[in-house]
Amino acid sequence: MRDVEVARREKVTERKSTSDSMKIGVLRESFPHEQRVALVPSSLASLLAANLEVAIEKDAGIAAGFTNQMYLEKGAKIFSSRSELLGAADILLYVRSPGANPDHGKGDLNNFKPGQVIIGLSEPFSNSGVTQALAARGVKSFAMELIPRITRAQSMDALSSMATIAGYKAVLLAASALPRMFPMLMTAAGTIAPARVFIVGAGVAGLQAIATARRLGAVVRAYDLRPAVREQVESLGAKFVELPLETDNSEDKGGYAKAEDEAFYQRQRDMMTKVVQASDVVITTAAVPGRKAPLLVTNEMVQTMSPGSVIVDLAAERGGNCELTCPDETIVQHEVKILGPSNLPSTVPYHASQMYAKNITSFLLHLVEDGHLKINLEDEIIRETLVTQDGEISHPRVRETLGLRSTNTESL
Repeated sequence: MRDVEVARREKVTERKSTSDSMKIGVLRESFPHEQRVALVPSSLASLLAANLEVAIEKDAGIAAGFTNQMYLEKGAKIFSSRSELLGAADILLYVRSPGANPDHGKGDLNNFKPGQVIIGLSEPFSNSGVTQALAARGVKSFAMELIPRITRAQSMDALSSMATIAGYKAVLLAASALPRMFPMLMTAAGTIAPARVFIVGAGVAGLQAIATARRLGAVVRAYDLRPAVREQVESLGAKFVELPLETDNSEDKGGYAKAEDEAFYQRQRDMMTKVVQASDVVITTAAVPGRKAPLLVTNEMVQTMSPGSVIVDLAAERGGNCELTCPDETIVQHEVKILGPSNLPSTVPYHASQMYAKNITSFLLHLVEDGHLKINLEDEIIRETLVTQDGEISHPRVRETLGLRSTNTESL
């Protein structure tokens, strides 16, 4: 039976290799300590069925638990040379494309070909130099973090997938660093009171943090400037903290929290101080896409916390919600531990890769029709994620950020 299956797979591979199939390339991630991979072996079947060839750089999935043999068995080719794969692929899939990896992605950037397609997390608003370089090389680039939050794009929403993992892992880090246990326990030695956890920001990461902390037995409170999330917070067993602030226009059309002015954040900090003071753990998740993270927890607020308390700042990579946060470091200030992890999904690489592969595969199949790329700018998903094409930056918001005049790009 196995011989029949092998023969069938070889026939499929032979048929595809002689057709005019587009070649998908998956490179080993070069960002420091990045353990995820853009495709997992189980995601290959749908791509091969769409008349696409898949090539993987040798050992690209090893850190996430996926061997070269696992990819081979699912129909992929393995390239030992990164430069050869860069030259052979029509479409390159990344977790962190050069825009999100400007220092270590330069080598790839210099080898891109005109017309080549790049898909991955790209940080187009932060690294304008890379975005301009991609345009100059004639590359079509798509940013996975710009997937619109609409129903038909849910399977492609990489930010939500990675935020789910970050929220889960943040609670585990806090539980490990806290000199207390999370659950209430009735023991022969007396009753152990439950830990008090405060989650700031009830987006995907915050909601997952609430759920995880509740499972561990903590008493959880949560705050978000969007009143609409109150029901979600309470459905997970947490208490929603109400602050008397004007928040009617706090959410943009994509479901993200909007940036507010400094006076608003100052009033918010003043009102949050008592809640922070009463918490054993504070987990902050507030971020606005493309903007510096708002300052929510000040030095003075940290001073009010009990010795041994813990803060986990999930916005560390964008400057931090806590004034004292140091990205990728654990520091102790005022006898409070402050953790600033910047890439938590990479610490759970197996499932992070599995989820991301589903997102990017769904997006890629949305772009491809009959084995060929079709960029239809009337489609909101494609229009909102396309950053560069035809030698220029085509995304209106990115152009606005760079101070460029608007352009009218027609559908291909």
